[in-house]
Amino acid sequence: MRRATREAKTPAAWPLSTFATATPAEAFSIAIRAPSPPSAPAWPAEVGTAITGTSTVAASSPGSEASTPAMTTRQSASAIAGSASTTPIRLPWTSSTRATSLPVEPIRLSTEQVTRHGLGATRVHVEVTETAAHRTWADVRALLLEAALDPAVRDGALTVFERLATAEGRVHRVPADEVHFHEVGALDALADVVGVVAGFEHLGLSRLTASPVALGSGSARGAHGVVPIPGPAVLELLTGVPVLAGPVPAETCTPTGAALLAARVADWTPLPPMRVQRVGLGAGGRDPAELPNVVRLVLGEPTGTPEDAVVLEANVDDLDPRLWPGVLDGLLAAGASDAWLTPILMKKGRAAHTLSVLCRPEVVPAVRNAVFATTSTIGLRTVAVGKVALDRTEDGVDVLGARVGVKVARSDGRVVNVSVEFEDVAALARATGQPVKEALRAATAAAAQAYPVGDGGPVGD
Repeated sequence: MRRATREAKTPAAWPLSTFATATPAEAFSIAIRAPSPPSAPAWPAEVGTAITGTSTVAASSPGSEASTPAMTTRQSASAIAGSASTTPIRLPWTSSTRATSLPVEPIRLSTEQVTRHGLGATRVHVEVTETAAHRTWADVRALLLEAALDPAVRDGALTVFERLATAEGRVHRVPADEVHFHEVGALDALADVVGVVAGFEHLGLSRLTASPVALGSGSARGAHGVVPIPGPAVLELLTGVPVLAGPVPAETCTPTGAALLAARVADWTPLPPMRVQRVGLGAGGRDPAELPNVVRLVLGEPTGTPEDAVVLEANVDDLDPRLWPGVLDGLLAAGASDAWLTPILMKKGRAAHTLSVLCRPEVVPAVRNAVFATTSTIGLRTVAVGKVALDRTEDGVDVLGARVGVKVARSDGRVVNVSVEFEDVAALARATGQPVKEALRAATAAAAQAYPVGDGGPVGD
């Protein structure tokens, strides 16, 4: 029986990074927010170690964040497999492991330690049996539904393949169920997608973000003939995503890699503030002169450092003051994080207000429209600011037979502020017939007892 070893292409994507710490070649970054990774089972062998270069992926422990550059699917699995930590990230394969969870021809995974531009990295080889089968999306969907996979892995892989088939169907003008996967009977794509999704699920990742994706340039010959780079399916998959050509005159983002990014990335941003715990580095098969063909996986936990935010401001001197409460409520409903008024004195002695609205960059258009719709201003100032936000949770305490909401703010895991929900306190006062100040006093005392300042959690945990 003949076997064909499928080589990884150049990185599936090289987004532009703002944190080139290892080498000037650092080109792109993906961030991941994750809960605590599960403890690693005792698989027979640890898979490789490495440090970073061109791209970076990051993950984390409770409430943590991460970052990575764009990648090919093979590099993703390699980055998950490799680790620069004394506690390597482990995956359920050894240096040579046969994948048995999929009801298809034999698939064998093996790892190799390589260097790219002087950077040590782990490379994963996928060996598949040569086959004449041409599987469609309908065939692949049936295989995944039949496979002995963890439900989260199966659902994640189905989501990626559905996006890929839908995009290919649109660009080739065929129904998605009739799209053919040409990579050795779809075995290569199955191994790549299921492997990457399984690796991310093993790490417990719940949030993934990325910086702009480099797609490459030029042209390439595919199953349908010569196609421009970036490929039509790649552009279809990454519609609405910030992209660039990048320095490599070749395909640097494959359709499979683009489908993974489109399915799993929640936001597009530079490396988030984090405390690094572990690092893995994955290599592709090619070794272009422009950049190291690698992807880095960084595992860490978030830190309370500045986040990106925007303040919108306008001076208003001709709005009926009775409208302001409704204006502020409307801005918060439009997505603003906060909104407030500052009394000012304008030219000619006119009494006026400065309207200030704090919001995340992605909600600026909606908030801006709300300002123009609900006030009389004809212009806005836009100021980018840094914002430090403590980790916060919402809970409740029992007070006088009722439940009152509580917000708890922590710094480095320790309680620093506790506040009760005033609307709940007012409702409690009405229900009990007590003055609001007495209900507030009782609720504040109960919250302080449940969450002592300086403590790591509620009393009794």
